[in-house]
Formats: sequence, C-alpha cells, structure tokens
Amino acid sequence: MTATHHRRPLSLPAVHPCKSIYPATLLTALITLSQTIITFQPNSFPTQKRNTRETKRQIQILLIFFQQLQSHNSHILKQTIPIFSELYFTLQKIHFLFQDCSLKTTRLWFLVKSQFIATQFHLLTHSVLESLDALPLHLIDVCDEEVKEVIQLLIKQKRKNNLQLDHNDEREAKRVDIILNQFEKGIEPEIDSIKQVLNYVQIKTWFDCNEEIKFLQDELQNQNQEKELVHLLSGLIGFLCYCRVVIFETLDFQLLNHNNGSQFGSSIEKIISVTPDDYRCPISLELMLDPVTVSTGQTYNRTSIQKWFEAGNMTCPKTGERLISTEFFPNTALKNLIQQFCYDNGISILSLTTKPHSVTAPTVSPGSSAAAHAIQFASWSLARRLVFGTDEQKNKAAYEIRLLAKSNVFNTACLVENGTVPPLLDLVLTSTMQENAISALLKLSKHSNGREVIMESRGLKTIVKVLNRGYSLEARRVAGGIIFYLTSVKEYRKLIGENSEAVSGLVKLIKEGTIRGKKSAVDAIFGLLLLAKNHSKVLASGVVPVIISVLASSDKRYVVNDCLAVLVALAESVEGSRAVLECSGFGLVVRIWQSATLRAEKEYCVSILSSLCVNIGVEVVDVLAKNASVVMPLLYSLLTDGTPQAEKKARRLINVLQEFDEKRTLGMVGSSVMQQRLLQLN
Repeated sequence: MTATHHRRPLSLPAVHPCKSIYPATLLTALITLSQTIITFQPNSFPTQKRNTRETKRQIQILLIFFQQLQSHNSHILKQTIPIFSELYFTLQKIHFLFQDCSLKTTRLWFLVKSQFIATQFHLLTHSVLESLDALPLHLIDVCDEEVKEVIQLLIKQKRKNNLQLDHNDEREAKRVDIILNQFEKGIEPEIDSIKQVLNYVQIKTWFDCNEEIKFLQDELQNQNQEKELVHLLSGLIGFLCYCRVVIFETLDFQLLNHNNGSQFGSSIEKIISVTPDDYRCPISLELMLDPVTVSTGQTYNRTSIQKWFEAGNMTCPKTGERLISTEFFPNTALKNLIQQFCYDNGISILSLTTKPHSVTAPTVSPGSSAAAHAIQFASWSLARRLVFGTDEQKNKAAYEIRLLAKSNVFNTACLVENGTVPPLLDLVLTSTMQENAISALLKLSKHSNGREVIMESRGLKTIVKVLNRGYSLEARRVAGGIIFYLTSVKEYRKLIGENSEAVSGLVKLIKEGTIRGKKSAVDAIFGLLLLAKNHSKVLASGVVPVIISVLASSDKRYVVNDCLAVLVALAESVEGSRAVLECSGFGLVVRIWQSATLRAEKEYCVSILSSLCVNIGVEVVDVLAKNASVVMPLLYSLLTDGTPQAEKKARRLINVLQEFDEKRTLGMVGSSVMQQRLLQLN
C-alpha cells in the first residue's frame, strides 16, 4: 500500500494517467489498484464499516471485469481510454479513503467527521458508476456475457446508490457531541459513556490515545483558524487528554521508552525533542527560526507573536505582563545560535521552514470551553493521584503533567492552579519517581505562577538537593534548568545566590554534566549574575576556571556562546577580570574571536577584552597592541557587521590601541592620560 504519512488524511491526492498511456498498461494498473483495495480487511475500519463493505463489493465486480478484458486480450477502444483513465483516477481516491479510514491515529476524528466521509464514499462510488455507464459495453469484447450482465446491473443501481451514514457511527458521533457539550458546561461526563466511545473506535490503550492526540494537535496546526473547526479540534484534544489521564490507568514506561526510540514521532518531532528549551518559541513550542524580543525581554518566533498581537492581545504570553507597546526587535544573536545548533545537530532548516506552522490562540489558550474544563478535570485528578495514589499512579501522574504542560500555556497554568506543584516537590527525592517529577516541575516552572508556588512551597531547597545529589545526570540537568527559570524573577535571584549549595551545585554540574547539563548550569549562572550582589558569590565558587575549561574543550557553539556571556558579566569587575587572566582566559578569548563565525561570539569577545583592558590595564593593552595584525582586522569587521553597542566598543578599542602605540613610542604608556582612555572603554 502507498504510504500515507506524507499527506494529510482526506486529502486524496489522485492523479490522472498520462494521455499517451498504453491501454494494456492502464488495464494492468486498474487490476492492481482494485486488488489492493479489496485486500483491506473489515476489522481495519472502526467506522464506515457499511460503506467500505459496499464499496469493496462494487470494486470486486469491477476487478472481474478488468481481469476478463485482460485474459481475453480484449482490444480497448481509443474512445474508451479516457473513461478507463477516469476510473483509475476515482479508484485512487477510493484507495486513499480506505487507507485513511484504517489509520490508527484518526479514529475519533473520523467518527466525528463520519457524515462528511460517508458523503465522500457516496460521491466516489457514484463517479465509478457514471464512468461505467459511459462505457459502450456492446463494443467491448468480453466473452463472458454474465460479466457484462453484472456490470449492467451495477450501473442500474446508480440511481439508488445506498451508501450513507452508518447508524452505529451516527449514534456514537452523537455520543461524542453530548460528551463535548457536558465538558462545555463544566459537567464531568460519565466514565461508562466515555468508555463506550473509546471501545467503538478501538482506542484501547494509553498509546492509542496518545497517538490520537498527536494527530489532532497536528490537524489543529494545519487549520487556517476557522473558528468552529478550532473549537471542535480543541475540544477533542481536551477530551482525549482527559481520557489519557483518567481512563487509561496503566502506562508501561519500558514500552514507552522503546516506542519513543523507534516508531513514535516523525523526524521533525524527534528534532524538537532534543532542542534546548531556550530555542523554542513559548507560544508554538517549536524551534524559533526568526526570534524577536518584546518589551518584557521575552523572545518569541516572529509569526507567532504577530498572530498573538493580531488577535488583539496586549500582554506578554509567557509572563502575562501588560506590554508597553507591540513593537519587537530581531534577536539576531539567538537566531545565529539556533542556526548553529541546527548545523551541529544535522537539522535541515529547510525541513523546518517547509513544515506547516499555524500557531495562534490554541497554544496559549484552551481553544474552547470544552477543552478548558476537560483539562481542569484532568488536572484535578492528577493532583489527587499525586497525593493519594499508589507509587505507580504517582509516577504516571508526573509523566502526564510533563505531557500536558508541554502542549500549551493554559494547561500549565491549570496544573499549577490545581495544586500539582507541592506534591511533585514531595516526590522528587524518590529514586523511582525523580525523573518524571523533576521534569514535570521544569515544565511548570516556565510559568510565572509555577515559579511562585515552587518558592512559596520552599521548593528551592529540594531542587538544590537534586542539583547536587540527583540519581542521574539528567535529573541534575533538569534541576539546573528549573533554577535558570527561577532566576528570571529578581527577588529569587537573591535567595538563590544566598544558597551556597545552589551556586556550588551549578558549578559542579558544569564540570560533570552532559553538554545539555553544562548549558543549563551556565544559563542558571548567567541568570544569577543579573543581580550585581551575586557576582562575588559566583566568583568565589570557582566558576571561572570551570567556564574556561568548557570553552577550551567544547565544539558546541551554543555552549561556547553562553559561556562567553557569563565571562562578559564576570569580567566587568576587577576581581572577575583577574580571574579570567589567571586562568589563561585572555589568550583563549582571542583564539575564539579569531575562529568565531557568529556575530554574538565576536561581540562577547570584544566586551571581555575591553573589560580586561579597563580592569587590568596597560599589560593587557600591551599584549593586544603587539598582536595588532590579528586584532585590528577583527575590530574593523565589527565596525560594519556589529550591533551599535559592539561597534562603539570596537571603535574605542581601536583608538586606544592606536594611541597606546603612539604613547609607547614616546615612553608615556603609564601616564594618567592613558589610564583615563582605558576607563572610557566602558
């Protein structure tokens, strides 16, 4: 059978055979296609059983007719070739429709769309009969008159084509409508009624349910924001999320890990799953190909935030703060980082840009009242299970929170409001549940309310314990990520900075963690440095030699860039500059600058060197001046390619180096005038 995963269900992209096709070739193709259609088994179709059965019956008669023509070497008249071509075109569409109706990921959607699909069957079979009616059977050489009679009988049935909506499909589709209406009104449906629908469409396991959700989420992104369709799809997603949480109690994590490593997810999904969280748009949850920053300092993909503003919103989607204006500015440094990340990981930018994106309100709001109430009921159930459930139920609940919070911002807010954070904090020190519990907290910490509850629940101490003594490097990495999100709040930076174990734990993670772990820790350190009072504490932790070590050994540009950003902040003080110099950081920064391809890296290097010149003085300027043949071209390049701030620093540094060279000739390098020029670099 033709693979279906490259097209959207119900798209039916049939093509006509070329006009010059040989009749024998066309006949063989008709036979092959007919045989393929009738091989579909009745149990392949949870819905449309009656229509698929009747359609197969008609095609079986057609197959006999085609085979008769072939076995008797019957001559196909020239005037009949267009008719046979049209038959082939229609049979292709029927084949696609059969494929779609047998998919395991579209069952609930196809039940809801059953009237539309039944109409498609009716139209396609009618088209087949129209083509047969146009055939001059009296001129076609078929020895078996019985076959002709059956075909003629089939044609006579054209006017009373009895393909219509199956009564069972109609009944269960109405049941789904009732369930969605109950959710809409804030009424929790009866479990037996839900199970009846799930059984009818053969959604039998947690994995079946999860695959249906993935399909509906993709379908939602493919819509052009037709309000009714978005409302329906959002409701169905909420309904199935509720089912995944409440109905399917059992989840085999070993099977889950096996499936995630093999059949689950498209290549794009796998790409997104390994993407650093900071490279994802908070609205679309996908890789930002054109990041822009709004007045609150938050960054989004350009198309996502534009649609957010076009919908009349005047708040920051991530923080909820009211925006001063709807202006935004390109985040070129981040864009360069993302492009480098894609290059380092073999990700094709083209494959991401050609993937359809249509992200608006449903990713930052529930999309419908039915979805909102379904998620609220699910969140309440998860909170109860985290407290009163068995260990297996608690672990599964933590995993469900990870999935729900990943889907959209509304889900995250709902989970926080329903009290899932405190019990998750109680679970993170349990070895069997740590990974899911800490990962769930990471997702919730991305929401401002989640960060607030973590701190109010005295969760910092628990997170720091996982950071230092987690049962796996991954758990420690995630703990570092939570601390990074906590540092986005000014008051929390102070509290975290006062926790010596938090700072030392981050430094330890930079030493011992995976590449992603190092990045999480470096980002958290950078967040702490946004508060000036933390600089001395971070320096005292011995972070500079560790950062220098990572810079010297890492080939991952996104890690190098973040490490340089930390050094920029630390080198602003005299103590920080001395620490960089003592660790041979000066020469390393110059070497990185020489090989840098990203503008952000070049600008960071200039900032570090400027700080070293100001804080250390003449001895640094002397080394730079002696290497003027290397340094000057790099500085001049920033005059044309750098940001206004970088251009300003580069121009001042050029002037200082030129003046230093003149003063050295005159023996005046230690003069107060020279020192004053160095201070002007700031």
